[in-house]
Amino acid sequence: MKTQGKVWGLTQEIFKNSNFELHRIEAKKGGFCSKHQHVHKFNAFYVEKGKMKITIYATDYDLIDETIINTGDLSIVKPGDFHKFEALEDTICYEIYWAELNHNDIEREDVGGLKQ
Repeated sequence: MKTQGKVWGLTQEIFKNSNFELHRIEAKKGGFCSKHQHVHKFNAFYVEKGKMKITIYATDYDLIDETIINTGDLSIVKPGDFHKFEALEDTICYEIYWAELNHNDIEREDVGGLKQ
């Protein structure tokens, strides 16, 4: 469990493997992270205590979505969407990352067949 200081507070890695990560965040009121994206992984925020604003810059349509999440709320950011968070009060939050396999991940050049 690594704890890492940030300008906006602290983040602690709780668990990590090849397709899932869980981090505990302590964000100071007024603290915010950089605007960034994750190319292949989802990023969810679950607030244990406090209040955060999650800003998502959607890539599939022209929209900036600002969602306020309170104690017990969850917000999910899709892979590829730029986003950032801001603590509206001192906040404890869990940041969850995961990658999903696309079961339709196939491109066919022909339909196959049976040789006779």
